[in-house]
This record gives sequence, structure tokens and C-alpha cells, in this order.
Amino acid sequence: MKKLIPQTPVPVNMLQDIHSSLVNLPIRFREKVCEECSWSVPTFYRKMRGFDKPAEANRKMVPALSNAEKEKIVAVMDEVFREFWEHGDKYRKKPQR
Repeated sequence: MKKLIPQTPVPVNMLQDIHSSLVNLPIRFREKVCEECSWSVPTFYRKMRGFDKPAEANRKMVPALSNAEKEKIVAVMDEVFREFWEHGDKYRKKPQR
């Protein structure tokens, strides 16, 4: 299991801080999905490898993920990206007034 790279209170430089945030992004996403969907890490990867397949009896598709799981995954994605975007606000230039 990968560990998050600790962020220093005062980053050494902007590039290092942004890079460590980007490296932590997939780890944070996986942790949040596992927490929200009550999955273990192996279940996360098993679900990730799954794909929709036809049911033999009635020719309908058997989805790899339920609709509720899909909605929760998208919500987690939005949350993790929002956190990353807000983290980068300290490096964006503020408009002059």
C-alpha cells in the first residue's frame, strides 16, 4: 500500500509542492472511494478491472458497477479535484484592483 507523501508546512518550492500534490491525487481518490463505497483496497482494484458483460439468460448487460457506485465515484472525483484545485490557489495570481 502506497503512503501519501507528506507535505511540508512551508514547501521547499512551488514545483515540489505541486508535484507531491499530483502524486497524492490517485492515492487520495482510491482512499476516498474505498471509504465512501465501503470497499477494501483489493475490492477497489477488482472493481476497476471489471467490465460490463452480457447475461446468458436474457441477453441483458450485467454492469460492473451499480448506478449508486457510479454516482459516488463521480462525486469523489469532483471532491478530490476540487481539493487539488483549491490547493493550487496559493500559486495563482490574484487580479489587481
